[in-house]
Amino acid sequence: MLTAPRTHAEDLADFVEASPSSYHAAAEVARRLEGAGFTALHEADAWPEQAGRYLVVRDGAAIAWVVPPTATATTPVRVFGAHTDSPGFKLKPQPTTGRLGWLQAGVEVYGGPLLNSWLDRELRLAGRLVLDDGTEVLADSGPLLRLPQLAIHLDRTANEGLTLDRQAHTQPVWGLGAPESADLLAELAASATDSDGGSAPVDAARIRGYDLTTADAARGTVFGKDDAFFAAGRLDDLASVHAGVVAMAALGAGSEGHDFEGDHIPVLAVFDHEEIGSETRSGAAGPFLEDVLERIGLALGADRAERMRALASSWCVSSDVGHSVHPNYAEKHDPVVRPLLGAGPILKINANQRYATDGVGAAAWSAWCEAAGVRSQEFVSNNAVPCGSTIGPITATRLGIRTVDVGIPILSMHSARELAGVSDLFDLSRVAEAFFRG
Repeated sequence: MLTAPRTHAEDLADFVEASPSSYHAAAEVARRLEGAGFTALHEADAWPEQAGRYLVVRDGAAIAWVVPPTATATTPVRVFGAHTDSPGFKLKPQPTTGRLGWLQAGVEVYGGPLLNSWLDRELRLAGRLVLDDGTEVLADSGPLLRLPQLAIHLDRTANEGLTLDRQAHTQPVWGLGAPESADLLAELAASATDSDGGSAPVDAARIRGYDLTTADAARGTVFGKDDAFFAAGRLDDLASVHAGVVAMAALGAGSEGHDFEGDHIPVLAVFDHEEIGSETRSGAAGPFLEDVLERIGLALGADRAERMRALASSWCVSSDVGHSVHPNYAEKHDPVVRPLLGAGPILKINANQRYATDGVGAAAWSAWCEAAGVRSQEFVSNNAVPCGSTIGPITATRLGIRTVDVGIPILSMHSARELAGVSDLFDLSRVAEAFFRG
């Protein structure tokens, strides 16, 4: 019999497999929540004013919310935020390249991937195609690409320190032949799908634009003693996106389209482009969340003063992965604060506000974890190893919502395949639900 954490991990494996790109991830969020009773809206349409469960997709981002029947113009929101993109490679213009009888794909490095981790594994190419009439379709090649590593016989110093040139050594192979006789985009056009995920090939000649990225083709796997570990691509940050979707779907739907009757509005906000700074229309630094919250307020009759009152009482939980202590590189971590896989979700703290957590947020996080029956641990960086940042400080700065940064500990961050703890993944979804329920 499967345990709840194991079942959650297997469902996450399904979610990751269905989400090889940020566009697929946003579509999968929508598909799952529509199945849980949410109504999909379009930004160009008028939105309903009555209570209910709604979602909207903008490119590779998605926002879902539940308006309880008791909501008023000053009802605060509780936002659980995450991101849909991951480091890797993005397809360049004129992508069909190659030489010496090999077909290769012209790609550009996206974000900060651990380059060597992409070697010698089968890769998918996935994302959206934009056709001549403006139609957008999703495409996923399945296993198609590979970055073959140079054999040790041809580089005897490779084990002393592998150096990869970001241009010369990162162009994957995908077939044999002459580039002028092949068309990589035609391969993607043949793998296009319709809005229900069914096969719907398109004519490659109709493609006028595309946003296509690489993803590890292997399925996520539970393994290790007592099934403690889960490995998959894009856990940064699909682990958080999935936890938020599971928690949001668990709020339930009654005969009137809702049965959540809290004193706040739960919101799931998953953004694109976090790995490259978030400064896009679908990133956390863009207007997407602000636009949606304003429209929710307008539907409730809020004027500007009432909207500001609502935000002043609101919360945002920014969920992203953090570093577990590494047994082979202990010196890279804080000598005292050392989060470990399987010991619970993490509260992320940084004196320079690279994470938005403060004392008030730490206390609130502790209460949500206690309500969920989940233990938590803290994360802080070694002073000599500066940390990255998240959507948390961006959201706090843009909207003024009190924000706390959290996540799960992982190893192999920014690798093509990352490592998490099975129990941590499940526990994060439990705290997210407690946060949503209040």
